[in-house]
Amino acid sequence: MGIRGLMSFVEDHSNEFFTDVKLRDTKIIIDGYALFHRLYFNSNLELRYGGDYDSFTDVVQKFFESLFACKICPYVVLDGGCDISDKKLNTLKDRAREKIQMAHSLSVGGGGYVCPLLIREVFIQVLIKLQVCFVQCFSEADRDIMTLANHWNCPVLSSDSDFCIFDLKSGFCPLNGFQWRNMNTIKGTRDCYIPAKCFFLDTLCCHFGNMNKTLLPLFAVLCGNDHVNLPVMETFLSKVRLPLGAASSKGRRHHRVLGLLNWLSRFADPTEALDSVLNHLPKKKRGTVKALLCTSMEEYLQAQGRLQDFFQHGAYTCPDTWNPGLPPWVLAALARGQLSPFISDALVLRRTILHTQVENMQRPNAHRISLPIRQVIYGLLVNAPPHVRNVAWDALPPQPPTFSEVERINKNIKTSIVNAVELPKDHSDLSKLTELSLASRQMLLLETLKVKQSLLDPVPAALKLPVAVSCYWVQHAEATLKLHHLQALLLGMLLGPLRAMVSSPEEKAVRGGGAETLCEELQRVKAAPGTRLDLDTAHVFCQWQCCLQMGLYLNQLLSMPLPEPDLTRLGCSDPLSSSLSRLYSGSLVHGLCRQLLTSASVESLLRLCPEAQQLYGHLFNATRSCAPAELFLPKGRLNPKRRKQKKSGISSSENRVGTTLNARSWHEGSNRFELLMVETLENEAAPELE
Repeated sequence: MGIRGLMSFVEDHSNEFFTDVKLRDTKIIIDGYALFHRLYFNSNLELRYGGDYDSFTDVVQKFFESLFACKICPYVVLDGGCDISDKKLNTLKDRAREKIQMAHSLSVGGGGYVCPLLIREVFIQVLIKLQVCFVQCFSEADRDIMTLANHWNCPVLSSDSDFCIFDLKSGFCPLNGFQWRNMNTIKGTRDCYIPAKCFFLDTLCCHFGNMNKTLLPLFAVLCGNDHVNLPVMETFLSKVRLPLGAASSKGRRHHRVLGLLNWLSRFADPTEALDSVLNHLPKKKRGTVKALLCTSMEEYLQAQGRLQDFFQHGAYTCPDTWNPGLPPWVLAALARGQLSPFISDALVLRRTILHTQVENMQRPNAHRISLPIRQVIYGLLVNAPPHVRNVAWDALPPQPPTFSEVERINKNIKTSIVNAVELPKDHSDLSKLTELSLASRQMLLLETLKVKQSLLDPVPAALKLPVAVSCYWVQHAEATLKLHHLQALLLGMLLGPLRAMVSSPEEKAVRGGGAETLCEELQRVKAAPGTRLDLDTAHVFCQWQCCLQMGLYLNQLLSMPLPEPDLTRLGCSDPLSSSLSRLYSGSLVHGLCRQLLTSASVESLLRLCPEAQQLYGHLFNATRSCAPAELFLPKGRLNPKRRKQKKSGISSSENRVGTTLNARSWHEGSNRFELLMVETLENEAAPELE
């Protein structure tokens, strides 16, 4: 949620509303959504290239290591999907529009804040590897966080101003004042603590004449939050004189916050205050407004669920107001973060929101490429048990199995209607989906991705899913996909296995340090901050991430017939079991694209490490088998525009393979293997093209 202007108001008066604390030796309940946004946006991470997940992993790891050093036991609570009321839909649409504008600004060199598409999945994987306890709620998590924190009598860490309204026994620590990078030691001891600021509701109420705490939920809905934004409330605010009191504040929004708090402090309880509000409104609107305000105020009451049961026993009861009819395995997977909120939204609401990335706004949104995968996901979810369908759908007349998708069109949003794929009868009961054989589930996954099992046989297990997704990507991508995009993507996938090789004792004794040298060279290639963004390159990699995201979700829904790829770089010890460490680094693949277009050759780079060269060959051969032959033909053969590049000093042979990336450490010479491959494919494809 979030109350307009409240957080900046209390921070402007921090001396009055915050207490300095030294956090150590305590439990703490963390708002996971707020945390991963804060860590990404406040750690100088690249925002334009689709996610430097390796760097983000480092930041998250350091954050929790700081907590562990101070004996702070974190419990992370993540938001789930929307509840059946879908009451936040308008707010979510507004945020989607804002994100499109920020993504466009970033794409043309401006500012903005857009989280990478897979940030949530990466964050969860880091939590699992660090053994941090976490739960994913069935809908919005705020009330569950408040209830758990009060049950355990520990503070809450978030940036959501709603926690200034909840009556928290041990207070609310805003992420803004949580100095985890500046740990201190208690004098005379080795005990560490994290300096933080803590907000207590009693302090706020005391400041406003010892006002009744129960008035604060009414203040929140009058001020405006994610659930209430009634134009009629402006009528009330225009008619009532809001006393500003002696304190000064800046901006109209702060005047509203200050005025409402002073005005409400005059009343003994919410009933009296609500009656006064309604008296300022037209009589014909009072009933509707009262019902909406009362319902919205209930959002600040204690939650029905008991998260402590999940952390103690591994399960907790889904609140009746959400959806009691889902299969038990689905509820368990949602709570453990093994299914995304995307799945619950599709299942409960038949509506999903496709998040915009930093892409080419003049092209169809990048999610279009993964539509066939989503249609299969919807096909599986359409066949929910009847008692689930009754909750959300039976009020509607009979209709074909369709889903709504909120997606970008140009620089705005629209809602599109998508048909679900009709699947075989043995997939017709969601509650029994986990009972299907591994072979059957794997077949559905690979058929959806349009890849044969035999192509994946030479690929290490942990790389099979992203390679299968890449096979799908090269078959469905737009004409802007070029050979150097595929090469850069696959080279980027090598970074995890290389890290594992470097950490092995055989690195220098057997490999002569080749893996370490290659790893260092790849790190040097990363695109420098401020480098101009190539929009076509950004768009094709956004499309790949969309394919990977939906491939992950389908794989999860099918109980992972293929191993889930490791999107982080933690635990790189076995090159096969963790070969997807550093699966995607946006800065790296964009930097590799530039080098492959100008001076680099894949072969000259990989000569440094024969093991990496062999692995790259397996990945490349698998994807090459699915790609159109045109992808491997000389650029000038298919696209006359490339001839203009020759005039500017870039030859077609350099575009195809190049010569060298770093003259001091990379071998000179072109990639003879790729030249041979290109010539062969050109000869084979020529009759079809002529």
